[in-house]
Amino acid sequence: MEQYEITSKVSVYSYDELPDDEKKLVDMAREATQNSYAPYSHFYVGAALELNNGVRMIGCNQENAASPVTICAERSAVFAAGAQYPDVPVKKLAITARNDDGFLDWPTAPCGSCRQVLLETEYKFQQPIRILLDSRNGIHVVETIKALLPMQFVADSMKSNS
Repeated sequence: MEQYEITSKVSVYSYDELPDDEKKLVDMAREATQNSYAPYSHFYVGAALELNNGVRMIGCNQENAASPVTICAERSAVFAAGAQYPDVPVKKLAITARNDDGFLDWPTAPCGSCRQVLLETEYKFQQPIRILLDSRNGIHVVETIKALLPMQFVADSMKSNS
């Protein structure tokens, strides 16, 4: 048997330590939670991204009684960016969540589906996305989705080794 360890680097900042452009993204993500439609879970997620061209966009979760057709905040933002700016890479993404009691003490990380979409976006543009996970106890930052998805499945995974 062989074993190996996978580790990820996560930096934790206070809101005040962030540069102004990242504070703006966090603020936009927080505001985007107001647009969430979450009548079932009462879990409101907001995302805000910045493209390489400086354009910023938001996304929020949208639930449905038929839960498989629900969409997460991260994917709604990334898909909107892809529809409006298909050739412009995503540079940064801020994500935050709250429930009926307010914003959460610990950051909410992207679900598996969102991680795969973010990975595909990085792969498409060959550029990492800086991800800011907001919470009341700090903003956890990773420099690429690969830090949250260390064993990736991308197009190259399907190529033959011969």
